[in-house]
Amino acid sequence: MRFGNLAACAALVALVVGCNSGTPAGGGEGDVPVFSLAWSEYPSWSVFGVAHEKGLLHKDEGQMGELEKKWGVDIVLVQADYDSCLSQYGNSTVDAVCMTNMDSLAPATGRDSVAILPTSTSVGADACITVGVDSIEALKGTPTYGLEKSVSQYAFERCLELEGANPKDYEFKNMDPGVAAQAMQTGDEAMKSIMVWNPFVLQTLRDRDGAKRLFDSRKIPEEIIDMVVVSKASLAKPSGDKFAGAVIDAFYEVNKMLEDDSTRADTLKALGEKFSSLGVEDMEVVVQETKMYPTPADGIALFENKDFQEKTMPTVVDFCVTHDIVDEKSSIGFGKADAQLNFDASYMKQVEAGK
Repeated sequence: MRFGNLAACAALVALVVGCNSGTPAGGGEGDVPVFSLAWSEYPSWSVFGVAHEKGLLHKDEGQMGELEKKWGVDIVLVQADYDSCLSQYGNSTVDAVCMTNMDSLAPATGRDSVAILPTSTSVGADACITVGVDSIEALKGTPTYGLEKSVSQYAFERCLELEGANPKDYEFKNMDPGVAAQAMQTGDEAMKSIMVWNPFVLQTLRDRDGAKRLFDSRKIPEEIIDMVVVSKASLAKPSGDKFAGAVIDAFYEVNKMLEDDSTRADTLKALGEKFSSLGVEDMEVVVQETKMYPTPADGIALFENKDFQEKTMPTVVDFCVTHDIVDEKSSIGFGKADAQLNFDASYMKQVEAGK
């Protein structure tokens, strides 16, 4: 999830530090370049954990899955909590990371970055859940709890603006979303409004009588984009493009399993085991609210969409800067190598072409 389990980081940090990204790995069928991808629990990022289970990628250095052999690269998959993934990418400990478009802005100011793959978008997966508060006007004077300077704060304030409300009239208080959701679920009378994401949305609506969605991310279509971002320097290394190709290929292969009726339930089960231990029935809801970009055509269409380029991303950047979600504005480009954050569809195109 976009917030996670610190224990996962502790268990794997030695692996990350030991991975000398972009250098030859010994063993296997010959020396091949090693690259690393950090991912945390979230429906479209847990895909990479499933790719390991299905033999498409192998998470450990020196061992290669089917697609690593195809592309000629050795990929170390580093699972950690979301904040740790961001830190590792910002500190140049890993080559690539799964993160949102808005969370890509801050690290790009210090490490030139390339968005190579949109994995999903939030279509109701981020929601303001209330108990005893039935309107946006009634929310005034009631604090909403959620993770500050995150997708949650962004979605909360953007949705208020689109409803004609002034976010300054509403209190957003920083709290671990898991703690906030648990407090509401167990009947804490002080917890009347939370802004969280799945699985917390799903669990809270199910477990707390009277809980309702006041508004959610369906109001801001394709403003919250989950992505894979790679360092520009890592892509410039020998076989950097092959690394990108293998990651993208793995994502689409698992999506083929999701689209195939004969493998869908098994794949949803595997995803759910990686994402908060949810069952198939719950995952059917989750993947509707976290809509994936399952084919190269879908991902390319987003990155090359003029509205996304000229309206959506400038809105996201400006909002994050003016609302102090990020400290400074990074330069954004689409197929522009000199941008600090470059949305580059060419890697999806190479996978589409089978190269």
